[in-house]
Amino acid sequence: MVRIILWLLAAWLVITVLGAVIEGVFWLAIIGGVLFLGTAAYGAIKSGKRPKGIKGP
Repeated sequence: MVRIILWLLAAWLVITVLGAVIEGVFWLAIIGGVLFLGTAAYGAIKSGKRPKGIKGP
């Protein structure tokens, strides 16, 4: 699960940078930034809900 979240974060970061560099697709930077923040928040929430004593992979 952590690998998927990390891959998504990397993908959203690339999309955000491309949107910022290419002037015509600034909307891509906005969408990438929103998705990056959403994925980061989801990962933080999911990692915080593990019961004590159970270690994840």
